[in-house]
Amino acid sequence: MTPTPAPLPPLSLKEALIPIVGLILLVGLSFYLFGDAGAKGPNQVALVVATVIALLVAKRRGQSLQELQEAAIASVSSGMGAIFILFAVGALIGTWALSGTLAAMVFYGLKILHPHYFYATTVLICAIVSFSIGSSWTVVGTIGIGLMGIAGSMGLDPAITAGAIISGSYFGDKSSPLSDTANLAAATAGADLYAHIKETAISSIVAIAIALAVFWMLGSEVAYEGNEKAAQIASRFHITPWLFVPLAIVVGMAAFKVPPFTTIFTGALAGGVVAVIFSPDRVAAFADARAGVPSAIVQIKGVWLALASGYHHQSGIPAIDTLVTRGGMERMLDTVWLIIVALAFGGVVEKMGALERLMAPVIAGAKSAVALVSSLVGATIATNVATADQYMAVVLPGRMFKGAFEQRGYAPTVLSRTIGDTGTPTSALIPWNSCGAYMAVTLGVATVSYAPWAIFNIVSPFVAILFAAVGFRMTRAAGTPPADGASSRPDSAR
Repeated sequence: MTPTPAPLPPLSLKEALIPIVGLILLVGLSFYLFGDAGAKGPNQVALVVATVIALLVAKRRGQSLQELQEAAIASVSSGMGAIFILFAVGALIGTWALSGTLAAMVFYGLKILHPHYFYATTVLICAIVSFSIGSSWTVVGTIGIGLMGIAGSMGLDPAITAGAIISGSYFGDKSSPLSDTANLAAATAGADLYAHIKETAISSIVAIAIALAVFWMLGSEVAYEGNEKAAQIASRFHITPWLFVPLAIVVGMAAFKVPPFTTIFTGALAGGVVAVIFSPDRVAAFADARAGVPSAIVQIKGVWLALASGYHHQSGIPAIDTLVTRGGMERMLDTVWLIIVALAFGGVVEKMGALERLMAPVIAGAKSAVALVSSLVGATIATNVATADQYMAVVLPGRMFKGAFEQRGYAPTVLSRTIGDTGTPTSALIPWNSCGAYMAVTLGVATVSYAPWAIFNIVSPFVAILFAAVGFRMTRAAGTPPADGASSRPDSAR
């Protein structure tokens, strides 16, 4: 009979801190040495070294390398959906650049928008669309890249523009009933979905109002040459509303909750079809067609190249070439590398129990409502940092704090709103998190550059803490006594 292995000693606070602090120091050193270029290799090395440190700590206390390896593999496997979405977005950008869809978005944007209200309008557009489809990634990967092109043509700051796009996109990701993270937050806390949506809508409206005010004040008064640049675009591309068919397909499929990879890659293929129909000469030139090769083969080659390597435009006009030279699956490889090693680190850290060990004393020490909510906010952000995954940042702290919120008599919506206000938006602020990496590669702006301007994402956790501090919407569970004189009715708001 195989003897039962002896139980492992409890994980000490020092052991739990070593891999987390090591990661932060290594990534900080990477940024100091390499700057924004760190995402093209140095950050990945930092994460691998941090993973080795975590393995050594776990091995030293008796955990087997086999189970740690399996945890890392399982964590990486959980991110495969995000990796395939990244490839689909790269393909979509390539064919939309080839077809002229991106150029059309910029052309009409220059006609309609003005630098003075561009940032605020960007927030509104992305917020409306993201609420309609419930996906920040889809909005950023479609409308977002067009808005970045418009901003570049207007001479606006790309970091501020990216912050505005991300701010609006995460409004819907946090508060739409179609959002997967909203559904996950409600399920984790044991809250009714629509009760959760009601609560997050209130906090989201507060945060988006602050973001809109900031972006309105940031409105630029740069010298505006929109008509001239629109004319340059029109001279190189056949601009027609039909070029928006791929965008309409993506938005429509997303609204019907077709899986993101299928939606985005269908949009990429639609971009290729539109390119063949409206710009066959450009496709043939890009494919470097040789005499005697059938036209159909040439068109397939051109679209295939755009899907794989992106479109490369050479018009002699630098502004136009910069606008539409982009995309391709291969341009996502550095980001895929980053996500894989980050998820492996997160899997090992979770398996060794580091996050639970760090959270336990925090939960025990949180006596007041504001301390409890602040502790949950901090734990959620730390989970986003450590595991590089927004879903883990919703589930793990939610599971850990659920008992504490129940013991203090709060309704499940208080817990679900807090993790929704924190786990989803802050994921985009961390360079090695799958969301931060995705936003950076899709919009072409480093996470550390756009993060200070992602106002909605920064403000949302503070709104959660503010609600707790003033006792607003701190709903009591049915049958629990009121706190500080509040009504004991379930779903009552103070």
